[in-house]
Amino acid sequence: MRTLFCVSFLLLVSVSLFAQDSSKLELWYKQPAANWNEALPVGNGRLGAMVFGNPVRERIQLNEESLWAGSPVEANADAAAQLPQIRKYLLDDSIQQAMDLAEKTLRSKPMRIRSYQSLGDLFIDYFPDAHARPRLENYVRKLDLETGIASSSYTIEGVRYHSEVFASAPANCIVIRIRTEQPNALHARISLSREQDAMVVPDGEKGLLMKGQILDLPDADAGPDGLHMKFAAKLTAMHSGGSVQSVNNSLYVKGVSELVLYLTAATDYNLLMLDMDPAINPVQRCDEILKSVAAVSYAAIKAAHIADHASFFNRVALKIGSSVARLTPTDERIKKVKAGAEDIDLAVLQFQYGRYLLMGSSRKPGVLPANLQGIWCKDINAPWNSDFHTNINIQMNYWPVESANLSEAFLPLSDFVDLLRKPGRITASKTFGSRGWTVNHLTNPFGRTAIADGVSWGTYPIAGSWLSLHLWEHFLFTRDTAYLREKAWPVMKESAEFMQGFLIRDKQGNWVTAPSTSPENAFKLPNGKVFGLTYGATMDIQIVRALFEACRSASTILKTDKEFARALAAIEKELPPVRVSKRYGIVQEWIHDYEESEPGHRHMSQLFGLYPASQINRKTPELFAAARKTIERRLEYAKGGTGSYTGWSKSWIINFYARLFDGDKAWSNLMDMQRYLTLPNLFDDHPPFQIDGNFGLTAGMTEMLLQSHTDTLQLLPALPSVWPTGSVKGLKARGNLIVDMEWSNGRLVELKLKAASGYAGVVEYGGRTKKIKLKKNEETQWRP
Repeated sequence: MRTLFCVSFLLLVSVSLFAQDSSKLELWYKQPAANWNEALPVGNGRLGAMVFGNPVRERIQLNEESLWAGSPVEANADAAAQLPQIRKYLLDDSIQQAMDLAEKTLRSKPMRIRSYQSLGDLFIDYFPDAHARPRLENYVRKLDLETGIASSSYTIEGVRYHSEVFASAPANCIVIRIRTEQPNALHARISLSREQDAMVVPDGEKGLLMKGQILDLPDADAGPDGLHMKFAAKLTAMHSGGSVQSVNNSLYVKGVSELVLYLTAATDYNLLMLDMDPAINPVQRCDEILKSVAAVSYAAIKAAHIADHASFFNRVALKIGSSVARLTPTDERIKKVKAGAEDIDLAVLQFQYGRYLLMGSSRKPGVLPANLQGIWCKDINAPWNSDFHTNINIQMNYWPVESANLSEAFLPLSDFVDLLRKPGRITASKTFGSRGWTVNHLTNPFGRTAIADGVSWGTYPIAGSWLSLHLWEHFLFTRDTAYLREKAWPVMKESAEFMQGFLIRDKQGNWVTAPSTSPENAFKLPNGKVFGLTYGATMDIQIVRALFEACRSASTILKTDKEFARALAAIEKELPPVRVSKRYGIVQEWIHDYEESEPGHRHMSQLFGLYPASQINRKTPELFAAARKTIERRLEYAKGGTGSYTGWSKSWIINFYARLFDGDKAWSNLMDMQRYLTLPNLFDDHPPFQIDGNFGLTAGMTEMLLQSHTDTLQLLPALPSVWPTGSVKGLKARGNLIVDMEWSNGRLVELKLKAASGYAGVVEYGGRTKKIKLKKNEETQWRP
């Protein structure tokens, strides 16, 4: 009888059978993943997989983007009639009374949502020819960012095994290929499993079907219980040599030379409905997808995948110094950095990894935006439900999407925000007594826009305006006027209309938001009481100003809604200014110079105007200086000065210092991320894993190299002293301008610009400026 063996019996690893290439952008390891944070991700926007590379019991954990617990529910508090009294209390500084009334009237029902869920696991149990102590040699596991393929190779008892896994967007499925160099040497049992709510049965002679429906258990604060989302996953096998047979919930593989598995999944979710759709049959959808690949060879499917992947990934190339560190396994590089070493090329890998993850979690054939874990989630009840957090996290997911030249990856978010307008109108009217649309501090695929989690934290109706600004940014980078007219402008205008109805006059005659919060933070009154609810929080005012400015610009470009634009301009003039705290010299977070209850808080919301917006810059020197003091104070009070920050918060600081033109500080904080907040597979550690920090890091590195948020294109504005030599190709600037640069000894030596649209602007480097004007597809070079 054949027996499974344990890797711990004997693990001999040698590099004699493979030569690592220092030019390749790869994560690689000399051992299988011991846990999920060591597994390697592949994704096609709709399907995700975490590949462990285990030669004994391979685990490939699976996700489908729309597999969520819960269901649509109209949860909005009917609070519009009580809102004037809450506002009066806030303006009178009767904050306790305001909070008491808000707790009674602003609470949604239910207050919470349910979670994004894992689809399940694919297990491959290998049955090698029996020996009491089999030998595993020459093991290597890789993720090639340039091809999107996760692979492992190893030798067992003289037989060389090769495995590769990728998530194909053209084929709309996950593909697994296993082969042996010795004929007919592959034996295995393959199974699908899920923790709950599903069953697995044979599907023909060489296939498996997982079929299920989420059963939401009673939880009055998380929405209706009962049977909700239906889902399915199908697996089919093709092979050469030997046999494959489905029995019960497994495939049995015997004497095979090469095995190819195609896996796809589907749910009955309909994006346009923001709901389950009884007309969708998930099993039928899986059948249709697998039928389309059945007549295509593995080689053709792989080639189409690589070509598609490269068409996105290869747009940007970054080199900084030497890449010789790539000859060292990735986990060993991280350990060395954590021990105090400096690995500049690891940052290059992280930069491209962020682009890779965004491609894998936000693109067609997917339809939903990247969530808190992108698309990769191992849990049934995930941390923070792996939801769409709208008080910074989903926005940070998309900070690099334009500048890192992946504009198409923004479209799932754009489409989703557009669809949120419908439920968002109910929230605007019923809870806040305004026209237009809004959403509060989180949402889900069912269009949740009501206040969630808690009144103090969850009351964040500015989120809709912040999300609307991302659609404006997409236009600024692409100059797609049709997109602006048909998609962005309706969203932006209706968001601005909400703000027109939501703003009130304070006692100084300024227009302010009320109620208002500074995300997840709180202030302390002289009597020692701590509150989060206020009016006119600094971030709110900065977002309103940015939205109104964007709407006025869009109105001019589109030659429409002139009176509306003039009305916004009048309100803009009477928004309160961003203030500097007289006590600490920092940018004031609230309308009053309150004492901070947590000076080292992870959110730095009052610096929205520095990044991602552009209101705090060199032309506002007092605020520019105060922004630096704000960051320094946050870091000073953070536990240990580095380690207490969440990954996403630390990546935000990288962007801040880039905007302050301080490359060395930006690099120092990037190293902090590597040392304290990076997992073995380079996932960002919140902790636990949260993907926004990966994207924030990529955005920060683009800001260090190129900035286009003001009236000039700034080249190498925050180049660290430890990056003296390097090059970058394919970054995108606002104006749809593609930028290539090379630098040596800390100085720019060559610049190449290509206008994907017509472009006119000013380029700045080293205190020098140069006006340029380019026609569509015209290129120019400049050697400073």
